[in-house]
Amino acid sequence: MKIVGVIQARVGSTRLPGKVLLPLLGRPVLERMLERVARATTLDEIVVATTRLATDDSIRMLARSLGVRCVSGHPADLLDRHRDAAVATRADALVKIPSDCPLIDPAVIDQTVGFFRDGHPRFQFVSNLQPPTWPDGNDVEVFTRDLLEEAWREASRPFEREHTTPFMWDQPERFRVACVKWATGRDLSASHRLTLDYVEDYTLISTVFQALHRSEARCFTVEDIVAFLDSHPEVKALNAGRLGSSWMNEHVRDLRTLRDHAPHAEGHSPSLDAGALR
Repeated sequence: MKIVGVIQARVGSTRLPGKVLLPLLGRPVLERMLERVARATTLDEIVVATTRLATDDSIRMLARSLGVRCVSGHPADLLDRHRDAAVATRADALVKIPSDCPLIDPAVIDQTVGFFRDGHPRFQFVSNLQPPTWPDGNDVEVFTRDLLEEAWREASRPFEREHTTPFMWDQPERFRVACVKWATGRDLSASHRLTLDYVEDYTLISTVFQALHRSEARCFTVEDIVAFLDSHPEVKALNAGRLGSSWMNEHVRDLRTLRDHAPHAEGHSPSLDAGALR
């Protein structure tokens, strides 16, 4: 089974234009993120999925310089873009990782993808987001190629096309879904924001990189980040005003109430409930 990680990236972000090319210790954000994702041992290939717009030529050039495959597709239809990536790589399953997660811990990727691999073909969709427990910015969603094709054919609501996976995880009575919770038992999804959407986020992420990045030989972990933020409340407060800002909250009225129909696995909670809409 070939599992391909797909990092969706574009220059034209509406909230923080060009955010994936902002510098982090002298390298673009996207390059730093690719460095971290590449440390995951459960991915067979990594692909950058950008738009076909000329404004994203810089994304293509960066991917080429790093030796990473890049596919170019629909500017707004991410389901279509992920399918392009699946076709290009002949993937059996894909891992959706947004480019606004430059602090993502490769161990979180491995835990989520590893659960999917170990459980295959029991589950069609595995994530660590429904409900979320990890600090926001460690988003991992894994789904089979067959499920992607089904969603690509049938999903019709705009946010289902734009955000790729709602059609999959919002139908637990139809699809076999599961969620991997943080093994610590903690839920920091609403208190620790490590995602990049606003200037305040960039300031926090830059500060974390400057404090924790020691060398290319070691990748600082999500536990390192949490410990640093908890011991430096002034840094954690930098983007506190943005806590809870997400596309899911914006579309909560359009989403059906998530239900606890998913199978249960020891050490993991596939529970799908309204907590995911926080």
